[in-house]
Amino acid sequence: MRIAAALIAVLAATVASGTEPADVLIRHATVVDVVAGRLLHDQDIAIRGGRIAAIAAAREPAAWQAPEVIDAHGRHAIPGLWDMHVHFGGGEALIEENRDLLPLYVAHGITAVRDAAGDLSTSVLEWRAAVDAGALLGPRIFTSGPKIEGRDSIWPGDTEIGTRDELMAALDRLEAQRVDFVKLTDDKLSPELFLLGVREATKRGLITSAHIPMGVTLDEASAAGLRSIEHLGYLLRGGSPRESEIAARFRAGTLTPAQASQAIEDSFDAAVARASFARLAARGIAVTPTLNGSRVVAYLDRDDHAKDPYLKYIGPGLRATYAWRVERAARDDAAAIRRRHARYEATAALLPLLSQAGVTILAGTDAGFLNSFDYPGIGLHDELGLFVAAGLSPLEALRAATVNGARFLGHVGESGSLEAGKRADIVLLNANPLVDIGATRQIDAVVLAGRLLRRGDLDDLLAQAARRVAQLSAPAP
Repeated sequence: MRIAAALIAVLAATVASGTEPADVLIRHATVVDVVAGRLLHDQDIAIRGGRIAAIAAAREPAAWQAPEVIDAHGRHAIPGLWDMHVHFGGGEALIEENRDLLPLYVAHGITAVRDAAGDLSTSVLEWRAAVDAGALLGPRIFTSGPKIEGRDSIWPGDTEIGTRDELMAALDRLEAQRVDFVKLTDDKLSPELFLLGVREATKRGLITSAHIPMGVTLDEASAAGLRSIEHLGYLLRGGSPRESEIAARFRAGTLTPAQASQAIEDSFDAAVARASFARLAARGIAVTPTLNGSRVVAYLDRDDHAKDPYLKYIGPGLRATYAWRVERAARDDAAAIRRRHARYEATAALLPLLSQAGVTILAGTDAGFLNSFDYPGIGLHDELGLFVAAGLSPLEALRAATVNGARFLGHVGESGSLEAGKRADIVLLNANPLVDIGATRQIDAVVLAGRLLRRGDLDDLLAQAARRVAQLSAPAP
């Protein structure tokens, strides 16, 4: 009733004053144009019907009236953030714990996520529809559905195939589910079926994303039509002048996975990498580095994360899935730990080479079940900090978490930047992210599909998440 009364009052006032009606009005903001890399000072942003109705220089009196007005003096407005690699999973017993992660993303300014497969695809598809309908509070969800793998995959929830007919049937099912992209991985999938899967999905107009099998070169994968490579470690192959030879020997069975990886690392040449990455850029491929997840595991010897304050937001069932990586890392001797550190540093050093070559970078965390202490929500801000530490500019990092994701998934016409007509997914920051990427953590308000969530509302989401986890973690009476 109060909202209806406010709207009536606004409409009456607009008739009297000649102003335009809006649902939300953000006044005097500094708008960050992530496409042009510039700041637009003292702007009013009018939001109506879940869309940005206008962005224009502020004037007095305001050209718009709304029941909800926020004074954004000293604030920087950026597009809602996109986490382009998350996971929901852990089995049916953890459906609720996974669903409870959705508000964490919103509370950290993340208005879209790309689900890169798990074992809860049916639930994720339901959440996607519920979020789109406004029935569930959460970021917009883009999902691959079950990923395609070979038989006897170690990963839960995969669609396992061993023949061309099984591949075609899997693609038919994914199309019927109206997935947003197709993911293929490399645990048991043969090089031949991998490449066929990429080609056939591309023929159907589907976006493809992958872990690339060791028996496939980067050039072969990109030539087949692959659109994104998940995890930066796969890009080390591009720096080896022996990549084709190593792939052939791996297919022939004369190299183990460990031997092939070591041969690639030992033969790495930055000049070869630059040339390889330029070819990837020419074919329009994107890379999701997921540095934060790699960093956490690489340095578990220095930080066991047992006292992370963010654990209060992660349910006990999901925390339990972290154990397998922790236990595996604990078995490493001193030499193995040094190799972990060196591999992470060598991998992170690829990031500026990719950017300089023109490869599209997508910011994604790998957060979710199994991936130890790689947290949904705050993890994206950690990822952006690592991008800058590795050599990207704050603007490049910000683009990776906004316009690049929207463009990759074919939604740049409605998302990814702040422009009239686009979805009203906006984050107001208390500092300038083009000067310090850490400003993305200083969130004053979030607009999610036109709904204004002030700082107090975001704090309430976090408090509710913590209470929910405390209830789940409490011992049975």
